[in-house]
Amino acid sequence: MASREKQKAQARKQARADGGAVAHFRDIRMSARKAQAIAKLIRGRNVEDADTLLAFQRRAAAVPMRKVLAAAVANADQRNMDIDRLVVSDVQINKGPIMRRYMARAHGRATRIRKQTSHIRIELTEV
Repeated sequence: MASREKQKAQARKQARADGGAVAHFRDIRMSARKAQAIAKLIRGRNVEDADTLLAFQRRAAAVPMRKVLAAAVANADQRNMDIDRLVVSDVQINKGPIMRRYMARAHGRATRIRKQTSHIRIELTEV
């Protein structure tokens, strides 16, 4: 386990130094906790494997994550990076703003409903 963590850290450092391709998707109508499970699947994998995993996932978070991955690959192509050698070096899922709505309840009361959002950031590097 420790060696895998070291590889991830090394890939992140290299991404910062090389200026890897990055894509963002902000204010997705999904909680960060649900998207975090899908993000764990694709960290450290090459782009083709990550795209295949996301294509066959049954969770709803896989759809926007796959779009962000495609955008990051397009950004890498614009930067003249070799697409066959790209690796998902970093996936960040952060909480976004919470929309507050109210629902009527008994005896004239109201209950707050919290509609959570999240931000996805995917960074790719060449290996």
